[in-house]
Amino acid sequence: MKNLVVALSLVMLSGCANIIGLIPSFNDPNQSQKITDVRMAVDQLDCARAQHAQALAIQRELRWFELYSQSAGIRNQDVIRIIKPMQETVSEFVDRTKDRDASKVYCDLKKRAMQEQAARAAGVILGRF
Repeated sequence: MKNLVVALSLVMLSGCANIIGLIPSFNDPNQSQKITDVRMAVDQLDCARAQHAQALAIQRELRWFELYSQSAGIRNQDVIRIIKPMQETVSEFVDRTKDRDASKVYCDLKKRAMQEQAARAAGVILGRF
């Protein structure tokens, strides 16, 4: 009987841990502000100017968002997953522009991709209640 109680307790505890990951996080004004800052930084990306510093600025904004969300607790894993694709795009752009600027076409394509990713992320993050 004791073994049954212990087994059921373990199953229930692990089940609850999985459920927490499915519950969406609530609105957070700091996250809303930061994702808007990210959108603004991407929107202001000027491919005719030095690209690496601009890409680093976007990367820093996303890193702040990630660290803040991690610090806010396990319930914010959903928004961290939302920004992961954009972090990968920005990371590739930072790496590509480390030694010299990328071509204007490449920069424009990355900017367009980041704009779409940031708009989707903002829609989700600002749409929470």
